[in-house]
This record gives sequence, structure tokens and C-alpha cells, in this order.
Amino acid sequence: MGRPTARQQRDARASKLVSTSRNLEVSSMAIATPVRIVGGHELPAVGTWTIDPAHSQVTVEVRHMMISKQRGSFEELSGTIVVADKLEDSSVEVVLKTASFKTDTPDRDKHVRSADFLGVEQFPEAVFKSASLTQRSSDRWTVAGTLALKGITKPVTLEVKFEGGLIDPWGKPRIAFSATAEIDREEWGVSWNMPLAAGGIMVGKLVTLMIDAQATLG
Repeated sequence: MGRPTARQQRDARASKLVSTSRNLEVSSMAIATPVRIVGGHELPAVGTWTIDPAHSQVTVEVRHMMISKQRGSFEELSGTIVVADKLEDSSVEVVLKTASFKTDTPDRDKHVRSADFLGVEQFPEAVFKSASLTQRSSDRWTVAGTLALKGITKPVTLEVKFEGGLIDPWGKPRIAFSATAEIDREEWGVSWNMPLAAGGIMVGKLVTLMIDAQATLG
């Protein structure tokens, strides 16, 4: 066969450019949008979102000896957020590995993981499951659900704020939430304490949970 003519070469280059353009269009369309606008408000896009444990944290805050606050966090967690078309029909489930709780003080961490507190050998996981969502403002929601901890399941209410969404540098849709809740640890059988000579107790009964989470689509 002879060499292609100049016109054939031009046609081949044009065809390649059209094909490349179409591929780019398809690739662009394949990247889902992380947010949607409903009633003028930014909401997470519909779909199943997977919590990114590398960029999520559950922090625990409790009073110590009545005068100060101590904090720790669960370093291993997983979960899913199922966002429905009607946001009130959405759901969330989060699983914490109790043995991952750390305060950066080894002796204290060992005590917290013991049967006096979390009992991690017998109860390796704590699980939150949502039951309902109620909108409070354009980006704030009350999420009612249950927390299963140390073999006991009790109701918990989270105050949640949607922090926004974007396409990350790797092309993945990503959203973020923050949330807070306050619980009485003794309701879950986490009741260890010590009276203080001056009055009061060593560890406060009320525990504040602070959640910062990112999630990716799919």
C-alpha cells in the first residue's frame, strides 16, 4: 500500500481530535457532583458516601477532677452515609473500634480500655445508627439515633453541620460534616469513678462527643 495522502493524514488527525474530545467529555460527565442546590441551599449529592477514616475523627471530652477537661479520640472508624433525594430519608452508620481510643498517655489509655470504662476485649466496637433527620437551618440538622456501647443500646441525638463538598485532586467527590452530642456515660455502664477528698468526683459523668468527618462517593 502507498503512503497516505496529505488529505488522508489531515482527516486522520481530525478524527483523532474528535475522539479525544468525546473521551474527555465522557470522563468529565463521569465525575459526579458532590453537592446539589435545593431551595437555594447547598446539600450533599444523592448517593452512598463512605467515611474516609484518614480524614475523620471522633473526639471525646470529659471533666477531670471537676476543674479541667481531658480529651481523647478514636483513631479507627468506618461508616456510610446514604443521602436520599429527600434528605430527611437519609441514614448514617458509624462504627468505632474501641481499642483505638487514645489520649497520648499510655497508663490512662490502658485504664480507659479496661472493663472499668470501655471493656474493649469484650466489646470491640461502638456503633451509631441514625433513625431520623430533622432540618434546623440551611446547613444544620438534628440526627436522632442509637449508640450501642459496652453491650447497651441507648438513644443519642447529634447536632450536625454540613461543611460542604468538592472534587478532590484525585477526581473524587468529597463532602464533610461536623457534629456534636452530649451523653451520660453511666447510661452505658461506663460508671467507674473515685471520690475526691475535697468533694466531687475524679471523672465527670457527662461526655461530649465531637465528630469531624469526610466522606467520598461510592
